[in-house]
Order: sequence, then structure tokens, then C-alpha cells
Amino acid sequence: MAASTGDPEGGGRYGEDVFRPEQEGEGERIDFGALAYDEITLTRLRALGVGPGWSCLDVGAGTGTVSRALLEERGVESVLAVDRDVRFLARRPTPGLKVLESDITAPGFAPGRYRLVHARFVLMHLADRERVIANLAELVAPGGVLVLSDAVDLTTDRTPDTPYTEVMQAMWLGLRATIGTDVSWVPSSPQLLRGAGLVRAAAELYAPPLTPGSPISRFWADTWERSRQAMLATGTVDDDTIDAALLYLDSDECAALSAGMITAWGWKPGPTG
Repeated sequence: MAASTGDPEGGGRYGEDVFRPEQEGEGERIDFGALAYDEITLTRLRALGVGPGWSCLDVGAGTGTVSRALLEERGVESVLAVDRDVRFLARRPTPGLKVLESDITAPGFAPGRYRLVHARFVLMHLADRERVIANLAELVAPGGVLVLSDAVDLTTDRTPDTPYTEVMQAMWLGLRATIGTDVSWVPSSPQLLRGAGLVRAAAELYAPPLTPGSPISRFWADTWERSRQAMLATGTVDDDTIDAALLYLDSDECAALSAGMITAWGWKPGPTG
């Protein structure tokens, strides 16, 4: 969950208009998300064969939990962790970890080729995501793999009406209007990878359970607080509604389905270098 984004449809930017890294507690918010999703991410990377000898690019690396796990648990050769703001990455130097402060949407972003290129919760905040996916595919070495994870909204018109559902829907509306966040395209990720010239494209879906005090519940609570003004601007909720949802999220009454994460991957044709 990071701030490696360009100018989105909403006119604002992740990390500037919302989710500013200098805001107190932002690193902890990102880490709550990591606690909810890192095990799933690393299980998929393990299944794809990521391990010793691999060079890796971690885009929008946030606090660096995936980057460090690739080195410490998967034993990869090296990781280049990229983000527009690297203050969280710089706090814990790790052998084999290089840090690059850069905007992946900037012209000329080409830090080399890697056997693994990974980005989690980045593309959903970008405006020209198809171009960015094509650019990321160019950074994959022959025989390597591009792995993209983004959120998918699982609230629909048939979802039970709960305080959680009402505020989640307002959050997606508010973030789209403010910084251009859009998750409607995420189920098409495998097709976008195929369109970028990758093969054996596939995807999987994971939705973490919402239980009081769980990492994902604490992540959403912090996310709602930081995006409160964006939600209020939609006119669909007020402060009392958001406060009621926060209480509901941390109560035994909570019975809701969290937003999910779709992870899609595709391979660059050619022999492994």
C-alpha cells in the first residue's frame, strides 16, 4: 500500500491529497494492510518459483515488508524497492535491498530488467494504468513474471445494508473523486497482462475476514479516518454514519465481507536469463 502514483482522474494524488506519508500513523496503517495480505502475496510468489538467484523489482513498496520478505524468506538475490516517498523503506536497511525514490509514471522510468516485477495496491490509484502495465511488462526479463495485486470492491446492490457497506461504498466514491482511485477494472487484470504481451496469465482472489481488532479491520478504520473528508464530500454519508461504521467494525455485531485482493500474473516469453 504505497504512494507510487501519477496524476489520476480525480486530479489529486495518493500520498499528497490523501494518505500523506508524513501524517502520523501512516506507516502503521500500511503495515496493518501488510499483516492482512503479506502471507497471501508471499504464498503466490513462492508458488511461482520466486527464490534464490532471482532479481526483483518491488513497485510502490510502502514500508518494504514484501521486499524484505523476498530477501529474508525467499532468499532472492536482490530487490530494488521503488516508491515516490521512501522514508519508510529507509528506516530499515537490509542486505540485498536497494531503494529508489521515483515516480513509475514519469517518462524514462527504466531501472533495468528483473525476473520478478511486483506491484501491490498501486495500479488502482493510477490514471493511465494500461500504459503503466505495458511499461512494467517491459521491465520483466525473458522468462520472468509480472505480478500485480489490486483491490476489488465486493459490495453490490445485493450486499446486506450495514454501516460497513455504506461507508465502504462512500470511500470508493470519495477516493475516485479525489485521487482517481478505480477498482472497477481490476477483474480484467489477466486480460490486461495478455494485452501487454505476457503469457500464461492467471489470477486469484482473496478476501480477508473482518473480525474485531484484526489487521484488516484496523486498516479499514485508519483508512476511513484518513479519507473522511473525501467521503463527506460525496454527500452519501455524514460524520455520524462514519463513526457508527467505526464502532460496528470493532464490534461483535460486524458481519460483512471485506474488500478483496485480486492477484494476477503473466510471464514474459523467452528463456530464463
